[in-house]
Amino acid sequence: MNILMPTDFSENSWNAISYALSFFKNVYTNFYFLHVEPTEWEQNEEDLPTVQVKAKNSATAFQVLLERLGNQQLNHKHQFYTSLERGHFVDTVREHVQERDIDFIVMGTQGASGYKEATVGSHSTEVITRVKCPVLVIPENASYREPKNITFPTDFNISYKNKVIHTLKQVCHFNESALSVLYLSKKSEDLTERQEGNKAYLKEQLLEIDHSFHYTRNDTLEEAVQSFVTSHDTQMITMMAKNLNFFQHILFHPLAKKISYHKEIPFLVLHE
Repeated sequence: MNILMPTDFSENSWNAISYALSFFKNVYTNFYFLHVEPTEWEQNEEDLPTVQVKAKNSATAFQVLLERLGNQQLNHKHQFYTSLERGHFVDTVREHVQERDIDFIVMGTQGASGYKEATVGSHSTEVITRVKCPVLVIPENASYREPKNITFPTDFNISYKNKVIHTLKQVCHFNESALSVLYLSKKSEDLTERQEGNKAYLKEQLLEIDHSFHYTRNDTLEEAVQSFVTSHDTQMITMMAKNLNFFQHILFHPLAKKISYHKEIPFLVLHE
């Protein structure tokens, strides 16, 4: 298993690392820690000393990170690698995904300068929407709880490709998790023929794992998710990036005070 972990050395970034170490504790894993310095420092020769200082500081920060890892309980299944790059953040992440055959990206929702009012930080948002790789997003307030219950909100409007199904089952196998497929709707109406077909296919593909299907109707999708994950003690939420309108409502817009899942529960974003 190859895991890419972009880091800015913030505490939120460390929280994501700590979560990943626990989540993949039973899996032979190569962890690739990546720090990307912005390209704008390259554009002016007068900035060269600044670039050199920042590179030196980042190298030192990597050393501190490795020492911090060394203070954790050692897992002989885990190997660690570091990479310090300069370039455009998303392009660099995408290159590493391809070159290192990355299975999952794990990162925090906010970085060292993240805006508190934003649900998901700009770097995380860009990676989720522009890099075709499963992304596990760890909120800053999330502490590791073994994900025995994973919720998969969906509306059955799009087909489920083999890659999505494989990732769903793989994640459930990691910790022997049960998957709750949650059909969300704003209207009380029957499924269309297409939706019924997609649901039937998904049900057939999930036979080998512990799963269940649920239905809830609410004019506000975020409130429906909040109610379900609270009542079912959900430790992780997973969604398909392709279902963009549905996906954005749940992950990017739940700013109401009574909505808290985006601050506490990790999100796994699936790509085809």
